[in-house]
Amino acid sequence: MRKRIGENYNYTIYACYIGYVVQAVINNLAPLLFLTFQREFGISLERIGLLITINFGVQILTDMAAAKYADKIGYRTCVVLAHVCSAAGLISLGTLPFILDNPYMGLAAGMALGAVGGGLIEVLISPIVEAAPSSRAKDAAMSLLHSFYCWGYVAVVLLSTLGFALLGMGRWYLIPVLWSVIPILNILLFARVPIRRLVEEEERTPASELMSTGIFWVFLGLMICAGASEQAMSQWASMFAEEGLKVSKSVGDLLGPCLFAVLMGCSRTFYGKAGEKINLVKFMTFSAVLCTFSYLLAVFMRNPLLALAGCGLAGLSVGIMWPGTFSLAVKFCPRGGTLMFAFFALAGDVGCAAGPGVVSVVAENLPQYGLKAGLAAAILFPVIMILLIRAAVRFGR
Repeated sequence: MRKRIGENYNYTIYACYIGYVVQAVINNLAPLLFLTFQREFGISLERIGLLITINFGVQILTDMAAAKYADKIGYRTCVVLAHVCSAAGLISLGTLPFILDNPYMGLAAGMALGAVGGGLIEVLISPIVEAAPSSRAKDAAMSLLHSFYCWGYVAVVLLSTLGFALLGMGRWYLIPVLWSVIPILNILLFARVPIRRLVEEEERTPASELMSTGIFWVFLGLMICAGASEQAMSQWASMFAEEGLKVSKSVGDLLGPCLFAVLMGCSRTFYGKAGEKINLVKFMTFSAVLCTFSYLLAVFMRNPLLALAGCGLAGLSVGIMWPGTFSLAVKFCPRGGTLMFAFFALAGDVGCAAGPGVVSVVAENLPQYGLKAGLAAAILFPVIMILLIRAAVRFGR
């Protein structure tokens, strides 16, 4: 007999997949419009970079609040609230810049509201999937889950580019409003699907005990580097392609962030399907080395197409970093619960803010080299990650 939606955990997994698509929209729609914001509202590159910091900064604050209150409030209430905020943020992004006297404040408010939703999604979705009954290996299932962030990213680029072409860039504000339909519909799904706790509160490792272990801090460092390695390239890929290749916005979006997201999704999907046969530590180490090489390629290749290949290769290399760190952490700290996921989401979002922030500050201060100088500084993150993976292995022995 077919189970109803309220009893079938398959629907829970589907809702979580859509949740990561929503987060992809929150994090990656605005960067497609950075040059539009510059031209239409006269916003400097540094203030554009501040919008990225606002997005991930608010997500960091949300992660901190979720670490304290998510278990008490309950997964279902929090994840529904996440989608309400995501939808409201997208609608605000398309409306507030034209309503408020200061358009930049409207953009910042829309980014901040959506970031509350994105932060809650990052904290809650992974433990919901980890707690759901599944026949798949958990680390492979986690990688497959995170691949939907990538495919959501691809959808954002392709469908938004199509929307810009059909509606015209003069009506760009309609695109965020149209994207808000997805979180609104997912609210209906999360209101009904079955949801289990990852670890009951009385069985969970206390925060003081968790933070007293060296391996916990190694994983926090890994999350920071994973977020920074991914977003330092991802957030600037569109502008990097447009400036480097001197192509139109549509072509730049397809060659920059879309290529990055497709290859990142391929990496996560590959591990999601074949992860049971692959050593996760070795795969992550190889990925960090490949990421370092890809950044070097993007920075030092004078041929724009080869530099762009470095951008795409970065997507392939960072794919396993975030979900792989989550999976290793669960193996080393099995009773960390939602609190541990919240701390790791917090660290990841610190990296997501730090990576693009470093790129924008360095690029602004070295205008003769532009984004290439910023990306050169960001090479530090995958290099540190290689060292931290080695440290995690030593702690695990």
